[in-house]
Amino acid sequence: MTKGPVLIDLDTESAPNVAEAPPVPDLPDSLPEGQAMQVAAQLASRRPSRLARWFWSLLGLILTTVISIAAWDFVTGLVARSPILGGIVTALVGVFLIVALAMILRELAGFARLRRVDALRAGADGALASGNMSDAHRVLDQLTRLYANRTDTAWGRERVQERKADLMDADALLGLVETEILVPLDAAAQREVEAAARQVATVTALVPLALADVVTALTANMRMIRRIAEVYGGRAGTLGSWRLLRAVMTHLVATGAVAIGDDMIGTLAGGGALAKISRRFGEGLVNGALTARVGVAAMEVCRPLPFSTVKRPAVTGLVQRALTGLFSKAS
Repeated sequence: MTKGPVLIDLDTESAPNVAEAPPVPDLPDSLPEGQAMQVAAQLASRRPSRLARWFWSLLGLILTTVISIAAWDFVTGLVARSPILGGIVTALVGVFLIVALAMILRELAGFARLRRVDALRAGADGALASGNMSDAHRVLDQLTRLYANRTDTAWGRERVQERKADLMDADALLGLVETEILVPLDAAAQREVEAAARQVATVTALVPLALADVVTALTANMRMIRRIAEVYGGRAGTLGSWRLLRAVMTHLVATGAVAIGDDMIGTLAGGGALAKISRRFGEGLVNGALTARVGVAAMEVCRPLPFSTVKRPAVTGLVQRALTGLFSKAS
């Protein structure tokens, strides 16, 4: 057996020329960080200063006063010049005011429904903490009234009514409510999260326009949170959706959940490889993952009962289902 190094003589004519070797491609200094979602979270969670709130409130009051006086003068002058045209315009203004009043009432009803869901969740937290059976039955009655007109929960409510007499523990009763009534709603909410994550990831990866990904992230997350609230019975209006978005984003920014690490990218369908192939695809993957995080937080905020018996949805699973096939060719 030969000991030591083995030398192999190469023919100088067939030896490769090092100078002709292709350059090593430059790898990105860092993996994608989901800048669009981070900017959207900062914008949504930022609370305006007191001076700014006073400014916009006074500006809105002044504009409303000026528009109201101008409309009144226009209508009264038109009635004086032409009673027929004045009557038509007066009727149109009256219809507009009725529609505006209906929109205001809808927003107020949305806020009231959100407060109702919040109170129901607080009662469920208290019942789980104390183990009081009467509190658990009270939560069940409130939840039954909340979903009384929902056909998608009818079978689950009947199952709970049939089996509630056999349960003597508050945890078991609320766990039965979770598995029989809320599990189908959880599945519907997860589909909304997957759709929003897919949309944000696609726009980030394929649309190179400046601020387009930020606008898409904001609108898609607001729409997702609004639909999740509707799934659980919240039915938030426009202002209520913005309130929910701010609450969810503030929680995520405070806990640092809008910053994504390399470990999570590596577990999500080869995120590191995507980042090396295309920076845009890597950003799309990360923005989709952050959108899924926002969706899970929205489920926790809008759900009338906390995740106790039922396992909390995993962000990794949501992203993998949402992006299946979307980046498969790139990876």
